[in-house]
Amino acid sequence: MKIGELATLTNTQVETIRFYEREQLLAVPGRSAGNYRIYGAAHAERLSFIRHCRGLDMTLDEIRVLLRFKDAPTENCLVVNELLDQHIGHVAERIEELRQLEAQLKSLREACWGGQQAQHCGILNELTEIAKSPVSAHGREGHVHGAHPGTGARARRETVAVPRPRSAGPDRSMVQR
Repeated sequence: MKIGELATLTNTQVETIRFYEREQLLAVPGRSAGNYRIYGAAHAERLSFIRHCRGLDMTLDEIRVLLRFKDAPTENCLVVNELLDQHIGHVAERIEELRQLEAQLKSLREACWGGQQAQHCGILNELTEIAKSPVSAHGREGHVHGAHPGTGARARRETVAVPRPRSAGPDRSMVQR
């Protein structure tokens, strides 16, 4: 099938498919006589797997690890379990951040009940005061973006060691989040 057919079958944009190829998550397909990419059922299955993982907010590096084990089915899956446990931890942290955000928003909402001029709006006045203070003073660098450190525009980067299957090369690879 051509890339458009794969895109339709998997509900994925063509540019996303090309991106996954560039990121080496999806194997580069063969070409037709007319130089069109030709994909098979294995591409569709792998792309669906990648999309499902992305839907679970997994990073590309986490997906790479999962795919290495998927491609080495006789390997022990302990690392897969550890990876998922770490991901669950990131999600739990995000949930807590979202609860804190909800509490902040509810508190802010209580600052004004409407029916007055905007210049006297408690919400706008409170937001203005918060914006005047340094970022560290109000404890937030920005909106909650993803389940992982490093997914927001201002977030920090951290590196985590994740073992590879024995058949996939060196003993450990570094996964960056």
